[in-house]
Amino acid sequence: MFKAIDKGILYMLFGALVSALNGAVSKILTDDMSAMEIVFFRNIIGVGLILYALKHTPPTLSGGKWYLLITRGVFGFSAMILFFYTIATIPLGEAITLNKTSPLFVSILAYYLLKEKLNKTTLVALLIGFLGVVFIVKPMGMSISYEHFLGILGGFFAAAAYTTIKKIKDIYDARVIVLSFVGIGTLLPALFFFLAPFVDGPESLSFLFPVFSYPSSFKVWGLIAFMGVISVVSQWLLTKAYSATNLSIIGVISYTNIPFAIGFGWMLGDVFPDIMMFIGIGLIVLGGILVGNKSKK
Repeated sequence: MFKAIDKGILYMLFGALVSALNGAVSKILTDDMSAMEIVFFRNIIGVGLILYALKHTPPTLSGGKWYLLITRGVFGFSAMILFFYTIATIPLGEAITLNKTSPLFVSILAYYLLKEKLNKTTLVALLIGFLGVVFIVKPMGMSISYEHFLGILGGFFAAAAYTTIKKIKDIYDARVIVLSFVGIGTLLPALFFFLAPFVDGPESLSFLFPVFSYPSSFKVWGLIAFMGVISVVSQWLLTKAYSATNLSIIGVISYTNIPFAIGFGWMLGDVFPDIMMFIGIGLIVLGGILVGNKSKK
């Protein structure tokens, strides 16, 4: 029989593995679908699951501040589309690592929006974490690649979504908050699909206005269904992990999805990371752990 702490670590390890697998499935799907279509189908599955859960057990919290609920959904959608776009355009391990900058941005947003204090440890953690970003993107001169910039921006939007959740978690049922995310993450892609034939924008924004193409093969439908299932499994494992053991330990273990993602990416043909990449990953993980430990205290 495993001890409680052992269970929590195992749940988180499996959760990290499934999360990385989810990214790998998404990368495979980019051969047949646009990032926007992946976001659309992933979220529409989530809408069905959440509506079923709400019908089975109605929410009891009163709600209010509906504009923050919508804001959370918009931020969540923005983070997701940028994440899937970077998965399609840069190595999987890099995309997931850049998305992991979100705890660093949470500290900054919490300081400005929630009036939380930034102590010396947090400031050092932010410096370490963003130094890690520099090692990963390897800027030439004062510029970084467009794809890496969008990966970092995705981390920022994820942090904005988390910060918004903190302001509404006591007035909205968690399922309603998730529904705002997957609901808006379904409606906005549908809007972009509708506008696509009428928009002739710059190439850099073309990923936002793809022409919708209905999946035609059993393979693609199978991968879409599999992605929906493992997304739910990943969230279940994450919830079990945080319920079973110390939060600071789980926060550290959660970063194991980065080496898992590197492994899956390598199997899918990504170039294996160089020493600069590994240093960058290490710095971002260290910065995130320091920020997480400060938050737990």
